[in-house]
Amino acid sequence: MNMNNPTVFPDDFTWGAATASYQIEGAWNEDGKGESIWDRFSHTPGRIEAGDTGDIACDHYHRWRADVSLMKEIGLKAYRFSISWPRILPEGRGRVNPSGLDFYDQLVDSLLEADIEPFVTLYHWDLPQALEDQGGWVKRPVVDAFVEYADIVSRALGDRVKRWITLNEPFVSAFAGYLDGIHAPGHTDLYEALAASHHLLLAHGRTVPIIRHNSPASQVGITLNLQPQIPASPSEADREAAQYADGNLNRWFLDPLSGRGYPEDMVRAYGQAPDFTQAGDMDLIAAQLDFLGVNYYARGIFRSNKIDEARNAPRTTFRNDEITDMGWEVYPEGLFEMLVRLHSEYDFPAIHITENGAAYPDRIGPDGKVYDPERISYLERHLNMVLQAITTGVRVRGYFAWSLLDNFEWSYGYSKRFGLIHVNYQTGERIPKASAEWYRKVIKDNGVVQKAGPGLERGI
Repeated sequence: MNMNNPTVFPDDFTWGAATASYQIEGAWNEDGKGESIWDRFSHTPGRIEAGDTGDIACDHYHRWRADVSLMKEIGLKAYRFSISWPRILPEGRGRVNPSGLDFYDQLVDSLLEADIEPFVTLYHWDLPQALEDQGGWVKRPVVDAFVEYADIVSRALGDRVKRWITLNEPFVSAFAGYLDGIHAPGHTDLYEALAASHHLLLAHGRTVPIIRHNSPASQVGITLNLQPQIPASPSEADREAAQYADGNLNRWFLDPLSGRGYPEDMVRAYGQAPDFTQAGDMDLIAAQLDFLGVNYYARGIFRSNKIDEARNAPRTTFRNDEITDMGWEVYPEGLFEMLVRLHSEYDFPAIHITENGAAYPDRIGPDGKVYDPERISYLERHLNMVLQAITTGVRVRGYFAWSLLDNFEWSYGYSKRFGLIHVNYQTGERIPKASAEWYRKVIKDNGVVQKAGPGLERGI
């Protein structure tokens, strides 16, 4: 990277990388850990590409010391990781597994010794199967279970961990897990998805004050996956399709977190009586946040399927030709657009980019190294969008590349590689990619080269 003319981020900007427990830890049934919904889901034939499971994954549970050393080599200032709920509470409630707490206790201490700040996510989708057997996120008692779990973890680690994320992407937990059936637990029911989304948000809201009590002076946030939802043409039908998509993905979560309740247009569109809500729920959900975590990968472009294609207006917005190995469009400007919108329409005190990255079919070269120029280009262009947002007044405080390691990519198994570090899943060997060295330089110089982009001349 040409750093002759770097554009510098704020001095206190946080540079990190992120992972999730089920995707990297392995040790799925060791040292007293209970079964999670992803253990059950991945062990169900036909659910995961190539029949892959997270049983071993990156074996981080046994290799965490070496992984922390790699983080230090890259120069990370922070590491975002998630706690495995069933590793702490094998049955979801009640009996605490000391070995589980000890694992994260040692990890946190090791991170701090390496001058890497731990950002802890309490829930990244691995619900204890024992709780799913009782109704999971569809049933209200799971909220009490999450509060119990959060209380135990924040009391154990809260003297050292000062950045907490309650939930990762509740949209995915609710809709991919309970409506689309492509994530655990694999259900396909709209009412269940809506009830799950409410109980996830309620669990978040009830947990915020508990974390603050157990971990004084800490900051608490939640992470949402957000993206601009764009109509494919100016037609009313396409605008309606994009508005629905925006309500489903973005506003259904942003609005209640901001004290606005659920968007009325979406309540009407879903056509489901929200009998899972109770008096006072929305006030709890709107608990004051210290920051919002934003996961961004691509934008959405929507064409209405309510009318015949021939009767719709001609398309005016098309997907870029550049796509990642996930089939996702590379559209860095969407991150800038989303950040500006959050600043203009909502009032979160701060924002952290808690995930941003790309999957490409990386290969080890003849020299034993992994060169990934596409990933470097992707990350660089998105970081420039973050910097542009900061210069226009958006309060972005940190950036976490997804992901530190190649890992188990949910229903795709091990077929997609997002990591800054290449993982040989047969031997466990780690090889830092060219992108890891690039990111090390970015962190060291606290800047990237500014590149112009469409629409960036407009401010807030």
